[in-house]
Formats: sequence, C-alpha cells, structure tokens
Amino acid sequence: MDVNSYVQRLGREFAALAETGGDEARVLFERLAGSLEPAIRLTLLEALSDATDEISRELAPGSVELRLRGREPSFVVNQAAPAPAPAESAGHAPASEEDLSGTHEGPTARINFRLPEQLKVAIEADAAQEGRSVNAWLVRVSSAALRRPDRHQPPPVQGIVGSDRYRGWIG
Repeated sequence: MDVNSYVQRLGREFAALAETGGDEARVLFERLAGSLEPAIRLTLLEALSDATDEISRELAPGSVELRLRGREPSFVVNQAAPAPAPAESAGHAPASEEDLSGTHEGPTARINFRLPEQLKVAIEADAAQEGRSVNAWLVRVSSAALRRPDRHQPPPVQGIVGSDRYRGWIG
C-alpha cells in the first residue's frame, strides 16, 4: 500500500491552510513541513494497525497482519483452515459455521469463569504476543477448538505406572 499519496495530500492541505494565514503562517509551515511528514506517516500507520486489529477480531480465528517493508505497509491475511462440520452428538445440533467463527452479526454474550492464575497469565502473554486483546484471543481459540473434527472423541487413556502386583484367580 502506498501511503505517500496520503502524506502528500495532507501536506498540500496544510500548505493551503498556511496560505490563508498570511506570510507568517506560510513561513512557519515551511519551517515545520520537514517534521510533519514523519508524524503524518506514523499516524497513518497507527490507524492502519488499529484497523487490522479490529478486522482480526471479526475474522477470528483468521487474522490480518500489518507488515512494514521499508517505509511502506502491506497486509497479510491469515485465513483459518476450513474444518469439516462437527457431527451431531448427544442430541446437540452442530453449531453453524457462522456461530463458531465469532463473526456473525448480532448481540454478543458475556460469561464469567474462574481459572487458575497461572493459566490467566499464560493467556494474557499469548494474547499480547499475537497483538490481540484477551477477549479476541479467547474468541479465536474457542472458535478453533469448536471446529476441531476430533473434539467429541474421548481423550486417550494413559496407562497406570507403578505396581507389578496382580490380584485374582487363575483357573
């Protein structure tokens, strides 16, 4: 994405404003013009970054990243891998793809739950590392977990380590 045209357009707008202020305003603008460009560019990048965060929240579990190559930003869209629809189990109808993505329009729901402090700290750290809010991170992870095709399978049973003694009758 070329932000130069936006920076130049704002520069022209400021120059036009300075012209209406007379010679003093024009001279002041000429002195400040050199430092305005980096400030404008940084502000535009911050706005683009905020926009990618907002879009990522709507795309969960997918995301959009803003990358800077030289002085120009570019966008990378990470789409979630399509998962097969979960099978109906225990009389529960499977949730629709829209329900699981967290991107449907309409009201949101709020839940409160308790979790160990260490888990909370780990979630906050992962969310921060991804540049997401804890809420957006939880929505993304929950959506991805609900899309897993093996989510209704019981966890593997692990063998019991320990005693070599056996009880019973041999006939």
